[in-house]
Amino acid sequence: MILYFDTYYCNYYGKTYIFAIKCYTMTIRSWIHDKAIHGYSTFSIDDVKKNFAGLSPVRIQTDLNILAKSSIISAVYRGFYVIIPTHYMLRGIVPPLYYVDQLMSYLGKPYYVSLLSAAELLGAAHQRPQTLSITTRLPQPRVSTDRNPLLSWTYRREINEEFLLTKNTETGIVKYATAELTAADLVQYAQNVGGLSRVATVLEELCDVMDMCRFTDNLCNYTTLTTLQRLGYIMENVLSERTKADVIYDRIKSSGKKMIYRALDKGNSTTGAERNDRWKIMINCEIEPDDV
Repeated sequence: MILYFDTYYCNYYGKTYIFAIKCYTMTIRSWIHDKAIHGYSTFSIDDVKKNFAGLSPVRIQTDLNILAKSSIISAVYRGFYVIIPTHYMLRGIVPPLYYVDQLMSYLGKPYYVSLLSAAELLGAAHQRPQTLSITTRLPQPRVSTDRNPLLSWTYRREINEEFLLTKNTETGIVKYATAELTAADLVQYAQNVGGLSRVATVLEELCDVMDMCRFTDNLCNYTTLTTLQRLGYIMENVLSERTKADVIYDRIKSSGKKMIYRALDKGNSTTGAERNDRWKIMINCEIEPDDV
């Protein structure tokens, strides 16, 4: 609770006199409402503690829990809250795109929306993903606390802004992967999105917006050689995108890296698997894209 004082003045023969003082209080709820009307959509528990230093941590957390149950705020990450706008109150859930940029700023980490979520932003959403996929920089937190079921995470050692795009949202912007990086990520993290058949389905749509001029040596170095082998094989032999596959093949050759045989699906046995000599792929699974 914060105490505020309004001072009232009057002028009398050129002199100013104080004639009344009104005292009133601000609760956490009214503080949140004030933030919302001034355009702030998120806040942290540290912000609350700073503004309500006279309240105990237990009292602050109790008040926040009550507001969350009333669908006024939502705890979307440990110690981080989003103020639920009116048009989301009935659902009680705010889409992660509404707050992800602010959340990652709070965490102090670079990020991009990736995998199926990036594909959706690129117009290649065969099926709307149930969670928002976010790729951020290592290290990965050791302890899983207050996990938001609407967010799924992958990690890289570094995040390169060269391969990212931005999109306006209700509360600012969001960063997401280009079609070319998305294609590579989908293959590299196929187990996160439902397997290679689903990957191939999305890749078929992504091909319409991929610009192979942006499939640079830098991008190839950003991912793994095995990923490029699998991606090139799928593009050429599953999707019949030979021209695009040739670009990937040329990039591998120009890099000087030597391909060795890798399993198409790392989760399956390669015993008796047919081999593709160009991409050095052991074909140990059948990829069947859905009809788009």
